[in-house]
Amino acid sequence: MSTPRFDLARLRELVGRFRDRRIAVLGDLMLDRYLWGRVERISPEAPVPVVEIERETFTLGGAGNVAANLAALGARPLMLGVLGEDEAARRISEALADRGVDASGVVRDASRPTTLKTRLVAHAQQVVRFDVESRAELAGATLQVLLEHIHHELPRCEGLIVSDYGKGVVTPATLDPALRLARERGFEVSVDPKESHIDSYRGVSLLTPNQIEAGYVQGTRVRDEKSLMEVGWGLQRRLDARAVLVTRGAEGMSLFERGGAYTHLPTVAREVFDVTGAGDTVVSVAALALASGAEFPEACYLANHAAGVVIREIGTACCSPSQLLQSLEERS
Repeated sequence: MSTPRFDLARLRELVGRFRDRRIAVLGDLMLDRYLWGRVERISPEAPVPVVEIERETFTLGGAGNVAANLAALGARPLMLGVLGEDEAARRISEALADRGVDASGVVRDASRPTTLKTRLVAHAQQVVRFDVESRAELAGATLQVLLEHIHHELPRCEGLIVSDYGKGVVTPATLDPALRLARERGFEVSVDPKESHIDSYRGVSLLTPNQIEAGYVQGTRVRDEKSLMEVGWGLQRRLDARAVLVTRGAEGMSLFERGGAYTHLPTVAREVFDVTGAGDTVVSVAALALASGAEFPEACYLANHAAGVVIREIGTACCSPSQLLQSLEERS
């Protein structure tokens, strides 16, 4: 096992290369809605708290949050996905535009509800979440239009991120041609996976499951170093991925590379308020770093620092280049 030291000047150079990198994001767009309030009494109708709502906020979730993270780092993300024709879709479209995300690859389908996750938060604690969504696989005209966008736009990009939340956008029908085009262009493909689609990602550059997801698909719970090695190497060999990055919360990250190199990256987080969206940050920063010429350990080290920044915030958040550089310098 190795825990390498990285050259700060080299890391600064890589972050400087992030600007204007064109990275495609194929995946499930969603809107995160937060209802913020306080609890002062229990309902007389049932033994549940009564939350008095004080404010409402909205943030990009899922693949939209990946694109937002890329934009915050100076890249030029291209979004490939599907929205409905509803209020959530309007808010997502506005949020993408506000962040400078190219949404020309987003298809509208009035027959599908836009994924909306509503979280009720009282005194900084999430009380409940309720979702509106469709998990049906894309078909018909919607699928055909999205495939046209993939074939037209992807060859103009420098990298591809697959953000798979299992809402019907990432299927063999969309993934297979996207992976083929990426191979033809010779750029890296990074995947934030869905367990049920695991074998569809064969041959990708980087897979970024958390340890629960990785253990589930390999049929072994990660409990210790031995089980971690079994799961990590097993998944890397199963998919013939160039690298698998298993994120492990407070235990940091573990990188398994084709050829046998293993790197452990201890967590850099000092305060953890909310891990929502941290996986989006990890895959976006790692993919952007790879497109900028980073080696896998360097890319994952940068992603580790960026994740340490965003989990200090409640709700999905993004990391700026200045925040990333500050984190690197504080721990160099």
